[in-house]
Amino acid sequence: MTATSKPRLLSLDVFRGATVAAMILVNNPGDWGHIYAPLEHSAWNGCTPTDLIFPFFLFIVGVSIVYAMESKAEVKANHSKMLWGAFRRMLILIVISLVTQLLFHPGFAHLRFPGVLQRIGLVYFISTLIYLKTTQKTRDVLLGALLVGYYLIMAYVPVPDTGKASLDPETNMGAWVDRMVFSTNHLWSESKTWDPEGLLGTLPAIATCLLGVRVGSWLKQKNNHDAVKVSWLFAYGIIAIVTGLIWDLFFPINKALWTSSYVLYSGGWAMVALALCFWLIDVQGHKKPAMFFVPLGVNAITAYVLSNYIPHYITNKKYFGGGNLYQLIFEPYIQPYVASALSGLLLVFIIWALMRILYKRNIVIKV
Repeated sequence: MTATSKPRLLSLDVFRGATVAAMILVNNPGDWGHIYAPLEHSAWNGCTPTDLIFPFFLFIVGVSIVYAMESKAEVKANHSKMLWGAFRRMLILIVISLVTQLLFHPGFAHLRFPGVLQRIGLVYFISTLIYLKTTQKTRDVLLGALLVGYYLIMAYVPVPDTGKASLDPETNMGAWVDRMVFSTNHLWSESKTWDPEGLLGTLPAIATCLLGVRVGSWLKQKNNHDAVKVSWLFAYGIIAIVTGLIWDLFFPINKALWTSSYVLYSGGWAMVALALCFWLIDVQGHKKPAMFFVPLGVNAITAYVLSNYIPHYITNKKYFGGGNLYQLIFEPYIQPYVASALSGLLLVFIIWALMRILYKRNIVIKV
């Protein structure tokens, strides 16, 4: 736990905070049977606004790597310490995820090994290693290689179980790798045969983070005016979106597989969103309307972890009359879809209030 000291890019904190708020909202509806379509994930191929949240976060991780490490990275003697710090953070995120599961579902027999925090940790550590040990030109080449290489693996390499390449949920190469490495006892509980945060999908997820690194390096340049940076960031974002849509024609946009087309499509929208935030907040100075999201952005991981705990006391605990808070406050009085969404918003505000207390005391909890 540390006090904030270095100046931060306010638009990045706002973008991160809005992403965390959206993540909390879509993960905690009052009633899973009544969810507005934009607040649901795609059944398989395709992309809803909800499907953009996780890649936005990994993109932001990439931008943050540059802002946090650029000055220290210039001295190679610092690299070992920085890599150890990144490795330690990765381990802590993995442990937090596993401990959270064990608290709510005791026992190791069906403990899920892949997960959101696990992917964030792995991507963060590997991207930090790449950032510290390569030039931007090398990172650009590696980004392209990850996207093309993953496409070739998924679309053309025969899966041992079936003898042919597949992009279906249970028969794709990523699902096979996860079953071989983790066994079916330790995969996503809804399927037991594949996992949306699987091991092979970490490769294109790294590409998403490297897009963020590229954008962070671009924004940190001092030889371009902010207006020029915003214009090019918008342009690159639109190009990435269009390229992703073209690639979608033969390698479908798919969050669960984290396809290469999905990396470009979601990364393009992340560039557009960050460009808009940067222009409005850091360039034009419209800060007050966006300040709501800053407490969530400054303590993003803390907010996310709490969003796994607090709902337990809202949805699982029985209160007056034998109902949970959703059943007591929302369900009897409001149309089901509205009630379900309002319940999720209530949780966002509860966690925001807790993060605001930390923010007002200038506290950042770091893992």
